[in-house]
Amino acid sequence: MEENLPPGFRFHPTDEELITHYLCRKVSDTGFTSKAVVDVDLNKCEPWDLPAKASMGEKEWYFFSLRDRKYPTGLRTNRATEAGYWKTTGKDKEIYRSGVLVGMKKTLVFYKGRAPKGEKSNWVMHEYRLENKQPFTPAKVYHIHKML
Repeated sequence: MEENLPPGFRFHPTDEELITHYLCRKVSDTGFTSKAVVDVDLNKCEPWDLPAKASMGEKEWYFFSLRDRKYPTGLRTNRATEAGYWKTTGKDKEIYRSGVLVGMKKTLVFYKGRAPKGEKSNWVMHEYRLENKQPFTPAKVYHIHKML
């Protein structure tokens, strides 16, 4: 795929572009595919395995993933893998397009082991979600992730 791109090309979208040009399209059309952003199950992948699954990227990699609920009837998101878990850090950042709130960005850090005694790693990921105005979310909720 990268061999067809012009020299010097880098996939480096803004937060707003990730939300409006990629995540909105994925949510509205589950058949949507992108050469730059691939589908993965983050609960079945360790962070060190993700770069090899990406279609492009050198220091940043992009993925679509479906939200996995921690409990079938609950709202909490499951962010555990076999080797550890993704822990949220800081507060969510609002993403705007032309003054309109279109999405949110959450920062996650990977911890090896199990909470609360997990060991912090250097793996960081940004999770983007659409601004959901409906009180009830659909069964399939996609996020876009940017691994750093």
